[in-house]
Amino acid sequence: MAVNRMFRVCPTTGLSFHEPAEKLMRWNAVAAVVSLLVGGVLALLIVLTRWQAVHLLPADWFYLVLTAHGLDMLVFWIIFFEIAVLYFCASTLLRCRLAAPRWAWAAFWLMIIGALVNNVAVFRGDSSVMFTSYAPMGAHPTFYLGLILFAVGALIACFVFFGTLVVAKAEKTYNGSVPLVTFGAVTAAIIAVFTIASGAIILIPTFLWSLGLIDHIDSLMYRTVWWGFGHSSQQINVSAHVAVWYAIAGVVFGAKPMSEKVSRTAFFLYICFLQLASAHHLLADPGLTSNWKIFNTSYAMYLAVLASMVHGLTVPGAIEVAQREKGYNRGLFEWLRKAPWSNPSFSAMFMSLIGFGFLGGISGVMMGTEQLNLIIHNTIYVPGHFHATVVVGTTLAFMGLTYFLIPTLFRRELMFPGMAKWQPYFFGLGMMSFSLFMMGAGTLGVPRRHWDMTFAGNALGYEFPGTAYLMMGITAISGIAAVVGGIMYLLITVGSVFLGKRIETPGFKYVAAKDGVAPKPAPQPAVAVAGHGSIGAGGFVAPGTFVLAIVFLTSFILYYFVNWKYLSTVWPLS
Repeated sequence: MAVNRMFRVCPTTGLSFHEPAEKLMRWNAVAAVVSLLVGGVLALLIVLTRWQAVHLLPADWFYLVLTAHGLDMLVFWIIFFEIAVLYFCASTLLRCRLAAPRWAWAAFWLMIIGALVNNVAVFRGDSSVMFTSYAPMGAHPTFYLGLILFAVGALIACFVFFGTLVVAKAEKTYNGSVPLVTFGAVTAAIIAVFTIASGAIILIPTFLWSLGLIDHIDSLMYRTVWWGFGHSSQQINVSAHVAVWYAIAGVVFGAKPMSEKVSRTAFFLYICFLQLASAHHLLADPGLTSNWKIFNTSYAMYLAVLASMVHGLTVPGAIEVAQREKGYNRGLFEWLRKAPWSNPSFSAMFMSLIGFGFLGGISGVMMGTEQLNLIIHNTIYVPGHFHATVVVGTTLAFMGLTYFLIPTLFRRELMFPGMAKWQPYFFGLGMMSFSLFMMGAGTLGVPRRHWDMTFAGNALGYEFPGTAYLMMGITAISGIAAVVGGIMYLLITVGSVFLGKRIETPGFKYVAAKDGVAPKPAPQPAVAVAGHGSIGAGGFVAPGTFVLAIVFLTSFILYYFVNWKYLSTVWPLS
């Protein structure tokens, strides 16, 4: 069978694109953006319903919309984009041909069919079981079938990624170990295999149960195994968006990691411990031993947190060193003041890093503390937390990468460049405020997944303090601002991809390459992304980043003890 060995080299970045891989990256990215569009419209309906002063949707429509929103955003948008990232990190950064393009296309179409089938099942009105779809709540069989088809497609795509790594090694397209960004993608793919396997273990029997072929699904077993899929899917996101941080730092600044060995070790800690953090969803459940809960929420979680703190230090540290090498040495923070804040790739990445660390990371540790967990779990604090991790952290990072990929991958000039400068701020600040006030409402007991926080008409009503209503109102207004930022992103990306001026240069052509090895890249910044290098430990090279780390740790400690103050109010002690 003939193998396509056609490559092109981007004259601006020096990155090499294998023709089949390039097409697959484009189509997966487009499918991701379409999913984001659908999920974003649904998000607006949800915030206008949870805002008690508006209360837009009736109960049945609210739960339908909530189900579709969770799946379109947490599964379809993010995983489609992650598959594009995997192919980029393997084929493009390693300058090699994509392994098994036909299998990659089969994976793509399985994911498309699965996403469509699942959405049809939800919007038909007989599968409003929300993202978790807890048994014994039952959905239409096509609901589970869609998820299974999508998962099989994603699993095939992961194996195509692994196969591409084998091809690159066999054909010697790179020297030494794989680049750090690619190593981060490997971490994401390994966690993805674990995650998809967990989903298969529980969703296939549940599908058979929905068909009447199995009489019973144990609810406790379902919850336990499902969170190996549901929460671990978020850990794919963490590994992927951290890899994107390193990529954007390299692309924008030519920055190299402070220590590749330390950064790789942090990614390895993700593989060993990050997916275990799902325990905070199960701490109040019977059937799980105290020993397992303690290990999971203490030792395992702390090692995963350590890994994130390493990345949160080394990425801005690498940027600081690169900036100081350019002459921005005055004081502690001239390197940060002089950063290209009008570059949407950088601003989106940096806000992703800050929001993920200060809001998502700290709140995640809170929920992993069993005593605090008992107070805030099943409140709206939980979606506040994961909107900080998945939306502020992952989505904002992917948005930043998009601005780099439009001219390099899609070969189009960016439309609405003025709007692009402001888009990360609209979306990022809106979503940060959304997450923060949602968590605040959660500490006052406002429930998650509930259509009406007043419980009007129920036998056991509850009147929340006025502060709770105020916080939910600010949450809604912040959510609307974030949706505006999302609309700006969609206008820029869709407009650029389909209507943007085509970049025409002699360098944008495919050329045959011997043995699958792409032509040699030339200019920066490809060297920083696809190559190796550490800053080293000679001297105190990033004092500003050290101060930022101290600020983070201080915030962490203060927030931790504020939450213990909340806890003390429920202790029967004088």
